[in-house]
Amino acid sequence: MNTAASLPRFFPLQQTFESSPVKDVEEVIAGTFSVSGSLNEVREGQTVAIAVGSRGIHQLSRIVKAVVEEIKTRGASPIIIPAMGSHGGATAAGQAAVLSSFGITEGSMGCPVVASMETVLLGHTPEGLPIYFDRVASESDHIVVVNRVKPHTRLAGRYESGLIKMLMIGLGKHRGASTYHQFFPDYDYCLDHLVPSVVELLLDQMPITCGLAIVEDAFENTAHLEAVPAGQILSREPDLLEMAKSLLPRLPFKHFDLLIVDQIGKEISGTGMDTNLIGRKSNDRAAAENEFPKVRHIYVRSLTQKTAGNGAGIGIAEYCHQRVVDALDVEKTKVNCITSAHPSAGAVPLTFGSDRDALLAAISQVATDRHRDVKWIWIRDTLHVDRVWVSEAFYSALQDREDLLALESPKMLQFDESGDLVNPW
Repeated sequence: MNTAASLPRFFPLQQTFESSPVKDVEEVIAGTFSVSGSLNEVREGQTVAIAVGSRGIHQLSRIVKAVVEEIKTRGASPIIIPAMGSHGGATAAGQAAVLSSFGITEGSMGCPVVASMETVLLGHTPEGLPIYFDRVASESDHIVVVNRVKPHTRLAGRYESGLIKMLMIGLGKHRGASTYHQFFPDYDYCLDHLVPSVVELLLDQMPITCGLAIVEDAFENTAHLEAVPAGQILSREPDLLEMAKSLLPRLPFKHFDLLIVDQIGKEISGTGMDTNLIGRKSNDRAAAENEFPKVRHIYVRSLTQKTAGNGAGIGIAEYCHQRVVDALDVEKTKVNCITSAHPSAGAVPLTFGSDRDALLAAISQVATDRHRDVKWIWIRDTLHVDRVWVSEAFYSALQDREDLLALESPKMLQFDESGDLVNPW
């Protein structure tokens, strides 16, 4: 093994987060539909479109299957509709493939998966925004949206990522998603004033029956499932968002020099890595005044396999490994970044042929006499930060932190013959 003596020593750190996972998903889903009365209007012989997105939600196929069964018990015919804007390469086949990768197929769900990019124009908001909606869903008797509620990587306010975003962007398909993202900058990415008029139009013209909101804890476990009748989505989602924020994972320190990220991908976050966790929600290059953490540079080592070449979010990093560039699907990344009105998210950072070269470049940005004192954090991805590796400079900070536990003493980073880091996980 080779080492780079000028680099800081690292040690593994265990973080403590709150966790209370749902034990019986099917029972909870049946209970919340019953208590809320959300499906009371569903009748025998009717068609119910279940809108499902592209995010890597924990046990998503199990949740969707439970919704399918709830609809079948009422004698109705469920169909599953991909509701993912421009994801999956903005094609029907691509979006069906995304669902299939989550285990959501006609065979596994026991109902058709109907993917289409066709939309209908429902009208315009007072602001002049055209509202597009999935044609297949619009022709059904009922629509049930299934989505996770959580902070968005760019949107801010009472409505971020959740049932409402799926109604607007997911079911707006590629055309609708492109249109919304063109308007978002005019509202400084805060949708509080835009959402009510859009949702009122959707509820008035489309057969939206309810949503099933999913909230996850810091370990990606399903922490809360709630059926929300259509008329209550606007008022209930902000409370669910606050619940989700309270359960978010976090990095252990607020200020550091370098974040090393093993992998980014669309199933991890819309921007490949969650900007709520890395502190770059409103600016690709730096945290806002009251935003934390504040990290100077980011180095990305690879793309996930499930992201299938979509490297949206790589532009948030300053450095990346050559394997990231080699794995990029340029067209897919381009479509996603243009549609989301975030072209800088697809910009390729400074690229290095090995981890050692990248880390030596990063440490060259500080004075030589500070090399042993640099504050670096190394994570697998932004979904898994309960155990991280941190540089030795953080060791003394553990004395007053009951939520942090050092698992080993600091040691030198280990590299293989190619100059890449030896996996410590």
